[in-house]
Amino acid sequence: MVTMDEIVALCKRRGFIFQSSEIYGGLNSCWDYGPLGVEMKNNIKRLWWKANVQLRDDVVGLDSSILMNPKVWEASGHLSNFADPMADCKVCKKRWRTDQLQEYKCPECGGELTEARMFNLMFKTFMGPVEDESAVVYLRPETAQGIFVNFVNVQQTMRKKLPFGIAQIGKSFRNEITPGNLSSGQESLNKWKSSIL
Repeated sequence: MVTMDEIVALCKRRGFIFQSSEIYGGLNSCWDYGPLGVEMKNNIKRLWWKANVQLRDDVVGLDSSILMNPKVWEASGHLSNFADPMADCKVCKKRWRTDQLQEYKCPECGGELTEARMFNLMFKTFMGPVEDESAVVYLRPETAQGIFVNFVNVQQTMRKKLPFGIAQIGKSFRNEITPGNLSSGQESLNKWKSSIL
């Protein structure tokens, strides 16, 4: 059986993906597309766009900003609900989602956990020269929100009648509780499998 480590090593040797910041020890859960990887990604994007937007009369495209007014995330419930309860093990220092634990102790070593606290899954940053509450913005955790806030603009400018679709390709940002140790491809695969189940 081929392991995830072997697949990752092959992809690196062939120039498809590289661990981000690898020469400085890497950055968990971040990957860079190599020369062949970026060509493959762009080919897939072009084919998807052609099939889902250009060859259809009932779908139009959009490319919205990755930064949006914080009121968008407040209105959508992301600020209050887009969070997971987490706790750290006092012994092995690993972090766990407490709502997924069978009992309130570390699944890894059996150690005592800290008190649970809510962990917001959005990346927070500041816009402008001053870092205060009036300058807080969030990187979008999904691409759909840009579609929702631009719906009327798109409908009016493209003169679309319901039903119609809006497609978007782009980056979204999630601040994961335990991004994982990417030196272990198998661990990454296991986390990926569990996240889609």
